Amino acid sequence: MIQISGVLFQQNDNWQLGSIEKTIIQQMQNAPVFYSYYSENELLFELKVRKNIIQSAKEMNKSQAKFTTFVNARCNPRYWQLTKAGGFLLRPDVPPADAILDIYRNSSLYGFECATAIPIIYYHAILNSIGSNLFNSLFLNLYLYSWHTDTDVAIITFYSNYFLPGDVMYVNNPDFDRKTPQFRGINAVLLNDGRLFGHGFNIRTSQEMIQILNKKRKTDSHQSAYITKLVTRPSFKYLFRVANWLRNGRAYKMQRPIVHHSKNSISYAHYLYYSM
Repeated sequence: MIQISGVLFQQNDNWQLGSIEKTIIQQMQNAPVFYSYYSENELLFELKVRKNIIQSAKEMNKSQAKFTTFVNARCNPRYWQLTKAGGFLLRPDVPPADAILDIYRNSSLYGFECATAIPIIYYHAILNSIGSNLFNSLFLNLYLYSWHTDTDVAIITFYSNYFLPGDVMYVNNPDFDRKTPQFRGINAVLLNDGRLFGHGFNIRTSQEMIQILNKKRKTDSHQSAYITKLVTRPSFKYLFRVANWLRNGRAYKMQRPIVHHSKNSISYAHYLYYSM
């Protein structure tokens, strides 16, 4: 169910929503939990970003970016500096928006693992939601490595039985073969048709994702891969406020420390464990 300023939501007939936004609204309405917003604009902003997360995931699915480990990561040196840890550090002479767009435009020059893919999708979706000028003001010092993001992305993660299109789910493979650590699990975007996109695994059903991971287990394993109840998403409300704060001027922001861990394909909850 949806509430706006404490009142049950009734859709505005003047809203021009596409099929993806309508699907998200319907699933929110049918869920046995409340999705609360201060204003219609806050809800509309979340719908826009969720739609763009889905679109960015679909575009990455069509790209030629390689699924690989940190050791074998690669990027376009015109826009990024490749660090020893396998991260991509924005060159100081490059606008952040241009660098993110290059990952999609010149995808064959890039290789990264599936955790890193999610922040790339988030940044691309946010860029398409707020425009390049505001994006460049918000994200001046981009560094792409695993789940590390700018504080203004404000990623949140929690356990739930309910997922919405645009959420990131985690398919865990507890008995993965240590020779192929990139198959530890899959960070996958839930699409509007119920399928999942995971970098390196294409768009598939959840059962197909599980079947792929089950082929990458230890030879003596009897434990199947499985979909966890972990939900990961940007804080859409925080992003909405940040975008408006910046238009009115904003003080310097603190950044999270970079946590280099070398563990491929981990969930955001696992990443937070290393940052403690």
